[in-house]
This record gives sequence, C-alpha cells and structure tokens, in this order.
Amino acid sequence: MTLDIHQILKLLPHRYPFLLVDRVTEMEKGKRITAIKNVTMNEPFFNGHFPHRPVMPGVLMLEAMAQAAALLSFHSLDIVPDDNTIYYFAAIDGARFKRPVEPGDQLTLEVEIERMKAGISKFKGKASVGAELACEATLMCAMRQIN
Repeated sequence: MTLDIHQILKLLPHRYPFLLVDRVTEMEKGKRITAIKNVTMNEPFFNGHFPHRPVMPGVLMLEAMAQAAALLSFHSLDIVPDDNTIYYFAAIDGARFKRPVEPGDQLTLEVEIERMKAGISKFKGKASVGAELACEATLMCAMRQIN
C-alpha cells in the first residue's frame, strides 16, 4: 500500500511546518512501513540549526519516524483517526545519530512493529539517506482519545 500527501493529510493532524512525512512508498499491515521526507532548504528549523551549516535536528528525525509509525498503526488497526484521536510518544530508547541530514537529502523512514497491545505500540525505526543510516531508535507510542 502507498499513500500520497493528500491521503497522509487525512490521517495525520500535523501540518506545516510539523508534518514530516511526504509520501508512503510501502506499507504492510501489522508489520512495517517505508516513507519519505524530502528535506529542503526552506524548512524553518534551518534558520537557526545552524545558519552556517544547516542540519536537520535529530529530534525531528525521531518525530518523522513517529509520524510514519502512526500511519502504520492506523492502517494495521483499520482506524481512520478523528479530531478526538491523538498519538503520543511514550518512550524513545536507544536513539543513535549516525549521519547529518542536510538540505537536498531525501530521508527514507523505515519503521517495523515490534508489538501492539492496549493502545500502546513499540516500533523499531531507522532513517537513512541513500544507503547511509542517519538515525535509529526504538519508539513507543500511545493512541488515546481526548475530549
């Protein structure tokens, strides 16, 4: 299964400048997702991180993986989220940053489900530029209903 930006916007509540998934290239229900984030010079965080050598903040790479994980969860559980559905970070473990991500890079996000139980899911994620690993981490996310 693939998703374009219009389909992603229907599923995630994030909007510019915080929507960090541009396209889903593969998704296997209950198993894994591969998504793309095109990194461009006009990203607002590059103004201050760093003006002399722009680098995508590591926390935003983790956020991009979590957004891909949310898309995978919704698909795996056959859920179309509404305005009362929120998907929170619960934990980040073993985060490692291996390569700077710069303007012009295409970040490939690969996330696999390790387990899902009672609205809490654990994922193994990695972000790469080409064949080079940029970031990896284990993520836990919780889906909750708000009023």
